[in-house]
Amino acid sequence: MKNVDYIIVGDGYTGFFLAHQLIKNNKSFVIFSEGRKSASQVSAGIINPVVLKKFTTFWKAQEQIDFLKESLEEIKSYTGENYLINAPIHRIFHDENEQNLWLKKSANEDLAQFLDQKFDRLNVVKNDFLTGKVNQSARLNVSGFFAGLFGFFEKNGHLVKEKFDYTKLDPSGSTYKDFTFKHVIFCEGMGVKDNPYFSEIAVNPNKGHHIKVKLSQPIPENITIKKKHFLFLTGNGLYFYGGTYDREQLHHHIDESAVTQLVNGLSEFYPHDFEVEEVNFGFRPTVKDRRPIIGRHETFNNLYVFNGLGARGILNGCYFSRDLIRFIEEDIPLHKEVSLSRFQ
Repeated sequence: MKNVDYIIVGDGYTGFFLAHQLIKNNKSFVIFSEGRKSASQVSAGIINPVVLKKFTTFWKAQEQIDFLKESLEEIKSYTGENYLINAPIHRIFHDENEQNLWLKKSANEDLAQFLDQKFDRLNVVKNDFLTGKVNQSARLNVSGFFAGLFGFFEKNGHLVKEKFDYTKLDPSGSTYKDFTFKHVIFCEGMGVKDNPYFSEIAVNPNKGHHIKVKLSQPIPENITIKKKHFLFLTGNGLYFYGGTYDREQLHHHIDESAVTQLVNGLSEFYPHDFEVEEVNFGFRPTVKDRRPIIGRHETFNNLYVFNGLGARGILNGCYFSRDLIRFIEEDIPLHKEVSLSRFQ
C-alpha cells in the first residue's frame, strides 16, 4: 500500500492550488486526473477585482489578489516561471453615464484602489466614450500554468492519470485501491454530481463558450479589452474572446447561438475583419449566493469538498485553499460564508 496524507480528486484550479498548499506544509499527496480538459483549463484566466457591469467589488477582493500574487511567486520556486500576465483590463464605456458612474464609484474606499480615474483611448477598436482601466487586474497564463504544474506533479510522483472510482473508496478504513490516506478532497467542478458522497451540494452548471479568432488588425498585446466579453492576445497569435453565460443550454456540444452571440459582440467594437479559428466551452460550477462551498462530510470526517468557484476560480481557488488546509490541519473554522454547513 502507498501511504499519503491527501488524495486530491480534480485537476482544475482548486486541485492545483490545494496541492501548492500541501507542498508548503510538507504533506504527501496524489492528484487524480482523468485526462479531460476541465473548465479551468479552457478558461480565460482573468484576474479581476471589479464586477464590470455595476462597477462594484466583492468580498475579500484585495486580500485574494495579494494572496494570489504571493502564491504565484512561491509556485515559481519549483516550476521556474511566474504565470501572472500584467495585462490590465480596459473597460469600454457605452456612454457618458457609465463614465460618470465609474468616477463616482472610484471615490468609494473599497473601489479607489481598483478604478483608475484617468480614462484612455484605444487604437484599432471602437471606444467613442473611452475606456476605464481596472488597476491590479491581470491574467493568468492558463496553458503555461497547467502545463508547468502537470509536469512538476508528474515528475515528482504526485499525478495519477485515471478517473477516480468511488466504488473503490473505503472512508471507514481510509483506503482507496492501493492507497492509504488521511484525507480525501473532492474538487471536481460539475463532476461532483456523480460523487455519491457530495452529489447533493448546491452547485449548478453555467455553460460558457469562447472563441479564438484571427484579427486582421492587431490590438495592443499588454491589455485585456472588455465590453460584453473579454478580448486579448493568446500565446499562439490568436485572440481569445469570451465567455458567455448560459444556465439553460447544458448539452455537451457547441451551441451555435453562443458562437453567434460572441461574433456579434466582437463586431460591435472591432470594426475590422476577423476569422473564427476555434470554439471551446466548459461548465462553471456556480452557487446561488456566489460563494464557494467548502467543508467536511457529515458522516465521514476524512472526506472534504471544495467546489462552486464559479467565474472566479483563480482567486477563490487560491485564497480558500489555504483556509481548507488550515481547517483540516489546525481545526481553524471556515468562514461561515463559504462553509458547506450553511446549507445543512
